[in-house]
Amino acid sequence: MNNTVALVPLRGGSKSIQKKNIKYIAGKPLCAWVLEAACQADVFQKVFVSTEDEEIAEVVNSLNLNVEILERPCELAGDDTTTEAVMLHFAKNIEFDVLATIQATSPLVQATDFCGAVEKFTGEELDSLLTAVRMKRFFWSEYGKPLNYDPFKRPMRQQFAGSFMENGAFYFTRRTILDKYQSRLGGKIGIYEMPADTAVEIDEPEDWTVVEDLLRRRKSDPFNERLAKIKLLVMDCDGVLTDAGMYYSESGEELKKFNTRDGMGLAMLREKGIKTAIVTGESSEAVKHRAEKLRIDQLYMGVKDKKSVLTELSKKYHLQPENIAYIGDDINDLSAFEAAGLKVAVNDALQIVKEQADMVLETRGGSGAVRELTDLILELKAK
Repeated sequence: MNNTVALVPLRGGSKSIQKKNIKYIAGKPLCAWVLEAACQADVFQKVFVSTEDEEIAEVVNSLNLNVEILERPCELAGDDTTTEAVMLHFAKNIEFDVLATIQATSPLVQATDFCGAVEKFTGEELDSLLTAVRMKRFFWSEYGKPLNYDPFKRPMRQQFAGSFMENGAFYFTRRTILDKYQSRLGGKIGIYEMPADTAVEIDEPEDWTVVEDLLRRRKSDPFNERLAKIKLLVMDCDGVLTDAGMYYSESGEELKKFNTRDGMGLAMLREKGIKTAIVTGESSEAVKHRAEKLRIDQLYMGVKDKKSVLTELSKKYHLQPENIAYIGDDINDLSAFEAAGLKVAVNDALQIVKEQADMVLETRGGSGAVRELTDLILELKAK
């Protein structure tokens, strides 16, 4: 589609959930989920955020997605401001032929959804499009009138097409339609069907819990088979078990900051019979004491060739590469990746490490990243 742009409205005010649009959910700010999906889809000439809030603008810029910020007047950021009002303000400032308006409260949307919607929009020569989920339920009005079926010819569920319920994930609107009707929908309208679990929009605190659980499950799904095979978890230390900071006491003693949640996760792995190892290029008494406290099975310090250590561990425990997961953050971890069946990077790892990793965690090193991975492994073991 010619000159198709995306708009994500993000206002600062939210009564039910404070700072909702930038509050972290499943490891990311809420708005990051839809912004990343829109950018990854590669079907929009540009992705914009409309906001009146400086903090939101800072968070969006910190994502490094090349998203452009359009400053919104405060009078268009109230509880009674309509999405159409924001779209019309956008239209006064930005040229476009087709506008995709994306709601941050629907973080389950994926890049493939945008691609599929564009294909439908162009293929059917639509003027506007909405997203919806199919509901195979019988609906009635408050006056006792059936809305989507004939009670005298009640269909069997497998023969019932059902009805579509708008899920509010995103909308496509031609500029001519927005100008003519002052509405996101008009002209020839099409529906892009999305999975049933995307019916939930985050409007209330209870919605937050449901959607966060769905996001975490979706994240682990592509790796389920591989996670279930893990029998040995090998970790770097600095930047993985710690925040990579260098701390010193007044006497000059080196100090390191570890995360207690990682320790609990490793303890639960041990209860399931999964071995653990720390392989680090540093030699530190603090690491030694931490490894002893956590009852780590194997500790290797001052290591220059991590690949050889993983090879040694696989022989020691009679394991195949597919049984070994390695989690790292820096270039000295890349050799270990060569011997591990599952290569994992913490969220703040170097870009080159993320590019070569199979899985990038949502958590930064030293902030519970190891716990995030252990929880995923344990969940699969439980199943």
